[in-house]
Amino acid sequence: MKIWLTRHGQTKYNKQKLMQGLTDEPLNETGIQQAKQVREKIGDIHFDAVYASPLDRAITTASIIGNVDKKEVIQDPRIIETNFGKYELHKYYLLGIRFSLFWAFPEIFKEPESVESISSMVQRSSSFLKELETKDYENVLVVCHGGIIRALCGYLEDKKNGIKWRPKPHNCEVRIYESINGNHKKIR
Repeated sequence: MKIWLTRHGQTKYNKQKLMQGLTDEPLNETGIQQAKQVREKIGDIHFDAVYASPLDRAITTASIIGNVDKKEVIQDPRIIETNFGKYELHKYYLLGIRFSLFWAFPEIFKEPESVESISSMVQRSSSFLKELETKDYENVLVVCHGGIIRALCGYLEDKKNGIKWRPKPHNCEVRIYESINGNHKKIR
């Protein structure tokens, strides 16, 4: 199975450099164009299934890239964005030292109060992927968010700590993995 892992397209809050976790903000025009460009770039790839977080920005991106109606996108709450708690919709550069250190180096610094833990992100993302790997898909598209994608990549790259934090995923960046009998390999 090839797992096409993608972050959603740009929203107005991404453009404003705000921490956008569980806020359900739609794509802006740039985000729609980013998704259309990815669809054009991947050509005639057919996805046996298209999954997304239940947030509109992920569903819309999945629909465009997956070339399916929004109603056909399988929504899974396990791949929703990280809960940023009291830091939600705050400017990236005004988060304070505690959050900034955690978000830059979660391997070293614990999450601040009200913010979802790395262990929670790892648990829900690995649960999602283990279930996905039981399916008989050739190509599957998974569209989610900049935080949780780091835990998904950690699982697919067999990282001991469960995360691959760097490089950070950009809007509509596609990472392709192969999963065969529980063995993983990054293709692109």
